Amino acid sequence: MPKKLFATAVTLISILGWTSTARAQQPRRPTVVLISIDGLRPDYVLEAGRRGVRAPHLRRLVADGVSAGRVRGVIPTVTYPSHTTMITGVSPAKHGIFTNTTFDPFWKNFDGWYWYAEDIHVPTLWDAALGAGMVTSNVHWPVSVGAKITYNLPQIWRSGHEDDRKMLRALATPGLIDELERDLGPYADGIGESMPGDEVRGRFAVRLLEQKRPNFMTAYFTALDHEEHESGPFSPASLAVLEKIDAIVGTLVAAAERRDPGNAVVCVVSDHGFVATSKVVNLYAAFRAAGLMAFDDKNKPTSWQATPWAAGGSAAIVINPAASPEARAAVRFKVAGLLKELAADPASGIAQVLDAGALHARGGFPDAEFLVDMKPGYFLGRETSGPLVTPTKTAGMHGYLPSLPEMVSSFFIAGAGIGRGRSLGEIDMRDIAPTIATLLGVTLPAAEGKSLPVRDR
Repeated sequence: MPKKLFATAVTLISILGWTSTARAQQPRRPTVVLISIDGLRPDYVLEAGRRGVRAPHLRRLVADGVSAGRVRGVIPTVTYPSHTTMITGVSPAKHGIFTNTTFDPFWKNFDGWYWYAEDIHVPTLWDAALGAGMVTSNVHWPVSVGAKITYNLPQIWRSGHEDDRKMLRALATPGLIDELERDLGPYADGIGESMPGDEVRGRFAVRLLEQKRPNFMTAYFTALDHEEHESGPFSPASLAVLEKIDAIVGTLVAAAERRDPGNAVVCVVSDHGFVATSKVVNLYAAFRAAGLMAFDDKNKPTSWQATPWAAGGSAAIVINPAASPEARAAVRFKVAGLLKELAADPASGIAQVLDAGALHARGGFPDAEFLVDMKPGYFLGRETSGPLVTPTKTAGMHGYLPSLPEMVSSFFIAGAGIGRGRSLGEIDMRDIAPTIATLLGVTLPAAEGKSLPVRDR
């Protein structure tokens, strides 16, 4: 072989050898399972003994991994904006999911929620993982209809009628529900948020891990939130539900380890905390009495100058954008006076009123002029006449400002390469998505949060 050709061959072999060595030295991407337990306050787990909670699998994540004592949430502290922040790393004002239900001043959308991923304005973890060539899967995560996910069982419902099941089958990954139901039986109805629905979704999530072997999975469980609304936080019924969800977490941890032995990471998060409630506040009735809204004989809005946009323990106040600037200014002045008058009465249940500047600086409701934040124990209703404050059978609620201590949520992570037995103290909810992105080896350029130091030191 000529010397020049020999030298070129040696160089190529050296380069190939160096490349192979470099690849071998690069850490293998873990399989990451992101689990959300709706309404899980961190003290359910971190103070399990004092609270009377038996949650061995969640407690093991704390002992074997990294946790946060408190996750500071977003405005409002409700399910859909919170879950979208956890999958994007940005505040609701930026990602576009402003609360659970879409803005609907004439009540035409039959209480429609932000189900559709096309409403998210920034890239998600699903997008980043799929763009990097990974297999992704999802079970019931909010705002997932139409998301670019390899194997997607999105969350959606309408009436609770059996046609909802046909809709879900049509919107899931084609053929996926039929394939899984052959062995597992019927999938859960989208509107079914009690424990039986969670148990079904847990079985489907385990099967997806076993058969489809995703690199990144999201799974969402609703029954704790459902029960806390019914009987209140830390009620015996809520504790019983959490203990069953803990068992589901255990099956997912085991399935993730079988999927990728020694290289799986499981992260459990939640969207908000909970407070006990006993009274409902009907701002719609106050706005109607003030002439800011008009209703027909069936109590449907026919016109509006300003309207509440209720979110549990808070409500955004939106002024009709179709009005002239002068008219809007007059309505804003009138609304400010009404809210000041209501808040001055301790019996109104109003804790504080944020103006547009304070609200927008905190990343909430970019089109609203005010935010009405309620005291613990009170939340917003939809009655259009009668007393401002009435008793309620709803025993628990969220949606209050994230500064309320009871609104903090959870973050527990353990597995391959994760530190052991460490607490991060308080974190920002916007930090969760960048942290998962780092573990997956992808980036979220739009993220406002930072990647947390969860790796083993």
